[in-house]
Amino acid sequence: MEIAINPTNDVPIYRQIVNQVRYLVALGRLEPDRPLPSIRSLAIELKVAPNTIVKAYEELAARGVVHRRRGRGTFVSFDCTRLMDGQWRHNLERSIDALLAEADQLNITPEALLELLHLRQAQNLVRGAGRPNSID
Repeated sequence: MEIAINPTNDVPIYRQIVNQVRYLVALGRLEPDRPLPSIRSLAIELKVAPNTIVKAYEELAARGVVHRRRGRGTFVSFDCTRLMDGQWRHNLERSIDALLAEADQLNITPEALLELLHLRQAQNLVRGAGRPNSID
């Protein structure tokens, strides 16, 4: 699973995990019924305490993004397509509106803003940080 955490970020690590899993599900990179890594293996991979992963998985389960199967693990839920709708989409649109308003105040054209967006995306992908740390 392609998760990158930033320990110096103001967003708590468990929240970064939740946001990135939601993002991967919303983009279809984590398909329904796909198992997530075990708590222990993801904790080792991300170099965090297992309790951090437990907290993230619990929140994901409470939101209906994942479900647990006793003795088998944690799996992406079938009804997760709603992530692109609702609150996640609303928050993203609010951020875009704020960016557009600021660009307008600075007399930045939509074309220049789009070019900057593509440049930043490319830079983030090169650094391996192409996933957001704060979706909601």
